[in-house]
Amino acid sequence: MNLTYTPEQEAFRAEVRAWLEANVPAQPLEHFDASREGFEQHREWERTLKSGDWGMVTWPKEYGGRGLDLIQWLIFEEEYYRAGAPGRVNQNGIFLFGPTLMEFGTHEQKARWLTGMANGDDIWAQAWSEPQAGSDLAAVRATAVRDGDEYVLNGHKIWSSRAVFADWAFGLFREPGSERHKGMSLIVFPLNAPGVTVNAIQKINGHVGFAEIFLEDVRVPAFNRIGDEGQGWHICMATAGFERGLMLRSPARYQVAAAKLAELYRANEATVDPAIKADVVRAWMNAEAYALSIYSTACRLIAGGKIGAEASTNKIFWSELDIHLHQTALNILGPKAEILPHAPDAGPVDTWLDDYIFALAGPIYAGSNEIQRNIIAERMLGLPR
Repeated sequence: MNLTYTPEQEAFRAEVRAWLEANVPAQPLEHFDASREGFEQHREWERTLKSGDWGMVTWPKEYGGRGLDLIQWLIFEEEYYRAGAPGRVNQNGIFLFGPTLMEFGTHEQKARWLTGMANGDDIWAQAWSEPQAGSDLAAVRATAVRDGDEYVLNGHKIWSSRAVFADWAFGLFREPGSERHKGMSLIVFPLNAPGVTVNAIQKINGHVGFAEIFLEDVRVPAFNRIGDEGQGWHICMATAGFERGLMLRSPARYQVAAAKLAELYRANEATVDPAIKADVVRAWMNAEAYALSIYSTACRLIAGGKIGAEASTNKIFWSELDIHLHQTALNILGPKAEILPHAPDAGPVDTWLDDYIFALAGPIYAGSNEIQRNIIAERMLGLPR
């Protein structure tokens, strides 16, 4: 892996930086999970990104992208986080379902949904987990019954990110009577369809970032099935690879946070335990190590490789890195860390606590770390079950 950028890549970085400096909102947007207003503010930001064709730079131009490679996407992400640009409200679509559709969808399906993702018209939720099937995705019980040119969907999904305000969801459904990894299909459905009920789940910070979804005889066209019937498990494992191993958590997210942590330490160095310095250095090194790993993965994919079971090692690494980094920040701040964002004198400490609380979920979502360790043991190390 060549760790130097080409002149073309440096020129691309300059283009991205200039556009972001001219277009990133001067004031932070309300969080997209906090309210419908905040959600729509972020949808409008997605449309602003699309005006410069920055919605998803790796997608083909005919689907709203720029046709660029993964190294250029990583450069874009570095500049995006450096600029403090708004969070991507459509991350479930552009980072998870979009790449899945690119790989398994028909031309007609790509034309139908990818452009809407890129321009913010269609915001997506993930409808995989169920009350009795969280990390054990093979245990989903929601069903899809073929009826002519339609599927009839029934079931109960939970922990569906963005579903409170989103437009569409991609869900995993099984043929009645099928068991475990067989008989499942990936089917998309509009969240305003007759028979769909969405109930918000409030997080500890008051945001409605999750929802449970009830489906009662929901009819969708057979066109909405992605890939072949019964191919759902295989397709969802590919999606999980994107989620765990590459796109959902770009390294720039942690590199920027590690740099801010170093600034926080320097500002408080005189009053904190000197031993904390080692944790600050560890957080910075971990962020850099993760970046190198992702660059290596991107180069391998550009060369025609695939994301495999090793995505589980990435998922464990970034989730535990995130917790350690933010725990270190709280240790530096001490009692000040509990100042909430709405406090009038919160100042620069206001995001560390919220970010730490969010980081605690990292070892759970995208497949719990316990499950990931089983995958590593069985599929990478060849250990017995």
